[in-house]
Amino acid sequence: MFAGVCKALTDFGFASEVVSRPIGSGDFNQVLRSYLTFHDLNLDDFDGVISTKAPTYAVRHRNHVCYLVHTMRIFYDMFDWERLRPSEEQLLQRRFVQQLDSRLLSPKRLKALLSIGAEVSERLRVYNDRYAPFLRCPTTLTGLREGSFDYIFIPGRLHRWKRVHLAIDAIQSTDLPLRLVIAGEGEDEDYLRRRAKGDARIDFVGRVSEGRLLDLYANASAVVFPPLSEDLGLITFEAFLAGKPVITCIDSGEPARIVQHGISGFVAAPNAHSMAEYVLRLAGDVSLAGRMGAAGRASIVNLTWHSVAKELSMALGFASQVGGAGAPRGEESIARGALVEKA
Repeated sequence: MFAGVCKALTDFGFASEVVSRPIGSGDFNQVLRSYLTFHDLNLDDFDGVISTKAPTYAVRHRNHVCYLVHTMRIFYDMFDWERLRPSEEQLLQRRFVQQLDSRLLSPKRLKALLSIGAEVSERLRVYNDRYAPFLRCPTTLTGLREGSFDYIFIPGRLHRWKRVHLAIDAIQSTDLPLRLVIAGEGEDEDYLRRRAKGDARIDFVGRVSEGRLLDLYANASAVVFPPLSEDLGLITFEAFLAGKPVITCIDSGEPARIVQHGISGFVAAPNAHSMAEYVLRLAGDVSLAGRMGAAGRASIVNLTWHSVAKELSMALGFASQVGGAGAPRGEESIARGALVEKA
């Protein structure tokens, strides 16, 4: 995403670059230090700054727009998921981070606050009492195309929040000769392999090249994407661009807002029975899968990097200097911007 935003801004007329800093992950002291890393970052030489994920929005700048990907979700909606019996210290840490973020995302500090999706905007409203219009961004993956309809496909990180096990359970709930292809790697891979129980219909292909990923999208009957409360989920857009319907879940966050149930895919209950019902419908009806995939592609035709760059340039106050209002006025007058991310 970050490279896509930076390139879009450059194409739009900015002199843009990505500024990243490594941060540690571990105990709460490292979390606090990560905020300080960006708070102390001097970007005064830039005309504008766009921050993204936590804690990058701690950066100080006279013309600062936050295009929020997400806050530290372990202190927000995923706290109860990860902390079944939280200590008093952990509860205090959660409260501190939420209060800190509310201050950092205040209109007093920011020129503008936008988010990448309605799911993120809703979290901001609930937890931080902040309003942010959302601006979805497209995928940077190019070359997506429609091929045959041969298997059910689920790409992405093998992490418990992505709930890949729902697709595995759906396949195992039926004895039909379906094939599930799982691409990606992650900390839950061993657990998921054990859950698959050596089922010959379930194929773990690991991390794949971009070319191989394009092929896997192209020849899928449908793409299953059932994460929990996903921020955006570029997988949905990639599936649509490949002409494939998407099966997601009612609690999957932004994908459930993007997929039109019965039109561009299905929004299932987060259980094997419901997911298997829709997997079987799409795997058994190539014509239906093709129509739904085409509807998905049509639904995102106006989602472009150009529109993202235009909105961000307007938020920074540079619309009169860049592509939104004609050609740049000369190299010396082109705004120089920084997109801030964590390495």
